Amino acid sequence: MSPRSASVNEELRRRSRERLLQAAVELVGEHGFEATTLGDIADRAGSARGLVSYYFPGKRQLVQSAVHRLMHRTLEEALEREPCTEDGRERLARAIDAILGLARDRPVLMRQHMAGLLQAEGFVQCPEQRRLAELLGDTVARYGAQDVSADYPMLRALLMGAVFSALVPGVPMPVPVLRAELFQRYGLDWEMGVPPESEPAPKAEDQDLSRFFATEERPGNA
Repeated sequence: MSPRSASVNEELRRRSRERLLQAAVELVGEHGFEATTLGDIADRAGSARGLVSYYFPGKRQLVQSAVHRLMHRTLEEALEREPCTEDGRERLARAIDAILGLARDRPVLMRQHMAGLLQAEGFVQCPEQRRLAELLGDTVARYGAQDVSADYPMLRALLMGAVFSALVPGVPMPVPVLRAELFQRYGLDWEMGVPPESEPAPKAEDQDLSRFFATEERPGNA
């Protein structure tokens, strides 16, 4: 049997990494960060346990990369959904709704993510985080920001603050209230994006995360 080509090996490595990312998001969302082990993640992904350390230096880095993948793919989906639009204000509204939607729909996962960002490691500079930054930066630019290098970090900070406020145990702020504050700040009409009152009941496929960790190559894919 002839040896596999370099391109085949690269594809297999990419698929293995994405299975680990998906397994991490699923397990942390189900059981929390502390109760999830690297062995659990490897088993769910169908990978050898030693393979995890090949891609990630530790559990926190793996989980942060996995959540950033979920975030940037959720954001991509929101920005690209029909009807497609190049209107910068509508795209910003969709971006805000996409991130707040994750706080509403996946509170355990996002709470663990926010807690991880406060650890000494801070942001993990991984491909997933960079892709998320690119999407948000492009959204700010299309919105009409004069200085994207300053306005993008502000948007990121406001979104992080809103997610944190929505997830504080015991005193969470309602997502519609946080949305209203952000929309007012950016001069967005309430009807833009996906207003809370217009959202349909969650579909079964919305609970299936596999589409966010698809193994095919995509433009700008991490």
